[in-house]
Parts: sequence; structure tokens; C-alpha cells
Amino acid sequence: MKTEKTSKNAAYTGLFAALAASSCCIPPVIALIAGVGGSASALSWMEPFRPYLIGLAIVAIGYAWYNYLKPKNADDCGCEVDAKPKWFQTKGFLVGITLFATVSIAFPYYAHIFYPDNKKEVVIVNQSNIQTLNFDVKGMTCASCEEHVKHAVNELEGIVNINASYEKANAEVEFDNTKTTKEDIEKAINSTGYKVIYKEKDE
Repeated sequence: MKTEKTSKNAAYTGLFAALAASSCCIPPVIALIAGVGGSASALSWMEPFRPYLIGLAIVAIGYAWYNYLKPKNADDCGCEVDAKPKWFQTKGFLVGITLFATVSIAFPYYAHIFYPDNKKEVVIVNQSNIQTLNFDVKGMTCASCEEHVKHAVNELEGIVNINASYEKANAEVEFDNTKTTKEDIEKAINSTGYKVIYKEKDE
């Protein structure tokens, strides 16, 4: 009974660790679907712990599988009565937990599919009106964060192109300054929950 409880707790620990490992990237997608943005970066502080959480998830789920697969003690006296295993003792439960944990851990690598392409076609009347600014953005930790910032900026009129990078912690925006302003772009970025901490000079 104690082993069963330990195995169950290990499986749940692995599941929650897997969810926590991607908790910095899940809120931006939820914010997009819900139409809110201010809290999108609320869990970005967890990003440095991601490798440890992934390790915990693997160890915990591995231990649950070990308990399931290890040979059972022989019943010499014939005292044990065959009983239907509880749902958390079944192979299906462990397979489900393992698959869900894998999907959760991999979330940052496929989160971009949840962001619709909202880039508008911009007709350039005068090339001299096209301006490029580089914004230093704090709080982005994965590709999902990049997509959230790009999606928010592309909602503005006159955006020719935007490249956001969580690795460089910046967003480079090319836009028509007769249709939008750097203040509008900064406001759009800040609305996602990530913050512009300074702006470099125009290129």
C-alpha cells in the first residue's frame, strides 16, 4: 500500500513539475486566447529553474514507472486475492501522465502554432517614412514570448516587419512613421506584460 501511494505521488509530482517547467511560456498563449496581456509574463521568473523542473519530472515519472514494472513479491501462501487495480495503478494512467508531461515540457517549442498570423500588408508610399527601431524588452524567455510580442505589435497600422528575440532580449520593428509611432509600439509591447526598458537610437 505504501509503495502504491509513493508511486502515485511520484507520478503527480512529475506531472506538476512538467507543467511548472513550461509555466513561463503557457500564460502568453492563454492571454492571447483570453484577450488579455498584462499578466502574460507573470511567471517568467521561473525560467532559470526550467532545467531542474524538467529533471524532477523525468526522475519522478521514471520512479513511478519503476514501481509499476518491477517484479512483484511472490505470494507463497496464496493469501493474496486478485483485485482490480486502482486507476492510478494502471498502465494507462502512467502512459497518460508520461505523454501529458512530455507535451508540457515541449510546449515552448511548438507554442507559436497558437498565434494566428495577423501581419498586415503595408503599402509604402514614401520610403523615407520607413523607420527601424530596436527595443530592449525585459521578460521574454521563450519562442512563445516572442510570438506574443510580435502579435501585439502587428495589431498596429503601418508595421512593415518585426523581429523579436528572447535570446537577445529585444524587438526590432520596421514601420511607417506616418501611420504609427514609437510610443504606440512601446505601448503595444508593454501591453503583453513584457516591458521595454530602453530604446536605442534609430538606425
